[in-house]
Amino acid sequence: MSDETPKKRSTGLSRREVLAGGTALSAALFLPKNLKAADFPTAEINTTGLAVTDDTVTIGILHSVTGTMAISETGSVQAEKLAIDQINAQGGILGRKIEYIQEDGASDWPTFAEKARKLLVNDKVASVMGCWTSASRKAVLPVFEQHNGFLYYPTFYEGLEESPNVIYTGQEATQQIIAGLDWVNQTKGAKSFYLLGSDYIWPRTSNKIARKHIENFMEGCKVVGEEYYPLGHTQFNSVINKIRLRKPDVIYAIVVGGSNVAFYKQLIAAGIDPAAEKPIVLTISVTEDEIRGIGGENIEGAYACMKYFQSLENENNLKFVEEFKKMWGDDIVIGDVTQAAYLGPWLWKAAVEKAGSFDVDKVREASPGIEMTTAPEGYVKVHENHHLWSKTRVGRAQADGQYEVVFETAELVEPDPFPEGYQ
Repeated sequence: MSDETPKKRSTGLSRREVLAGGTALSAALFLPKNLKAADFPTAEINTTGLAVTDDTVTIGILHSVTGTMAISETGSVQAEKLAIDQINAQGGILGRKIEYIQEDGASDWPTFAEKARKLLVNDKVASVMGCWTSASRKAVLPVFEQHNGFLYYPTFYEGLEESPNVIYTGQEATQQIIAGLDWVNQTKGAKSFYLLGSDYIWPRTSNKIARKHIENFMEGCKVVGEEYYPLGHTQFNSVINKIRLRKPDVIYAIVVGGSNVAFYKQLIAAGIDPAAEKPIVLTISVTEDEIRGIGGENIEGAYACMKYFQSLENENNLKFVEEFKKMWGDDIVIGDVTQAAYLGPWLWKAAVEKAGSFDVDKVREASPGIEMTTAPEGYVKVHENHHLWSKTRVGRAQADGQYEVVFETAELVEPDPFPEGYQ
């Protein structure tokens, strides 16, 4: 077991405290492999008519593999399929192999809702691994709550949400936005910020939180500009000129999907080199997946605040990267959301085995306290609020498309999706 221990924002927790009441919940991760389906009769472990047979259990995969978000979401699909293959190689879940039905959200939020309804109502999947943008998550949420489905959502996001039908395997705002702003202020002496984002829920809400933190909690700091552009937008020269005139210490960039390619190339063309740090570029939306499209030479020197980078040097991650490349090719890269997506099937497996059932209500009840000591990012644990304890890290983009980790919290940070003073 990892030596990392979860940390509350005010006080540290000992491992004994973390595991308080944990013999039952931890035991779920150490059930014998190759469990026999005969020991778990279908009629007893599937009382709600889900897609579970004596041999298989079917889940859904719902991401964009077409449209502007495909650059970001394809890695999530790959990670979830890797996890499913690995779980099946171990004998599956309760003696049943996992099968999946994959649907394409096509970077369109109504399509996400339509496909979610199909998976839950028609296909009766036992769980869904899916979504990327907050807009897609918000679109499917009423569907999951109406039909009592269970979604594993992998993306770092703005917080301000806690659904009984979602496990959030990415970070919320206090673990990423607030932590990253504090880092650039304290480490780089940054005082002025230009907020830039794509025009939908996550960037707007994230920048609302960022502005409140900058103006209310960071002494002597200010926002000197704030702008938004539609998904798929490719003309950033106007805002880049404004940035040059206002001379912020930090460009705080929350541009998503394919728009990143245009933004960073145009930034370089305008003479703003992230490597010079005048201004500093700090992003919470560019993972290694996006850099693959942007080109490392166009973003070298920019900083990203996330919980995972492919370059992490720990035994779990080295094995994960090796297996990922073995399945998807040596030239593949792995970003934060991709890693968080990989956690979904494993956390669901642990919760099902702890519950001894595929029924959503029982899996939901079993989920808080579930630990994963083999996560590529390190040790994680499911909080009662359905988010994960995790570390905060800052990486500096390199020309080879990877990030050099320049900061990480000593301990895990407790998720707080409704931070006081930011709503």
